[in-house]
Amino acid sequence: MRYSRQNKILELISRYEVGTQEELCQLLKSSGYDVTQATVSRDIKELQLVKTLSSEGKYKYAVSTAADGPANDRFVKIFKETILSVKSAGNIVLIKTLAGCGNAAGEAIDSLGIPNTIGSVAGDNTILLVAESEECVPDILEKFNEILS
Repeated sequence: MRYSRQNKILELISRYEVGTQEELCQLLKSSGYDVTQATVSRDIKELQLVKTLSSEGKYKYAVSTAADGPANDRFVKIFKETILSVKSAGNIVLIKTLAGCGNAAGEAIDSLGIPNTIGSVAGDNTILLVAESEECVPDILEKFNEILS
């Protein structure tokens, strides 16, 4: 439940300009999560979310852009604990996750800065990763296997 809720938090802060824990609680409750402010506070701390200035001049929650540190470690842990399978075809890598964990695992992949990737799209339990070329896929798969082992 925690990973699903934290995944939803990542989705909500990417979709909306969430400036307070109370706003985040309300969005989670309207998404079907029975949460308290204390739970949301712990999730924010575990996800290492930061407040950044929005285009409208207000502060909002965002994922830290630091490549190292606790946030990166947290995303690697989420990645390790939620990935079910990794397969490839051509320059496409398809990653299956536990239900509700696709966005969190996708954020983990993005935070790792894996070379030779063009981008990724995450759904509820699937991530589609596009590599620069078919020749780059074995290196990407090797990186995933290192993380998962």
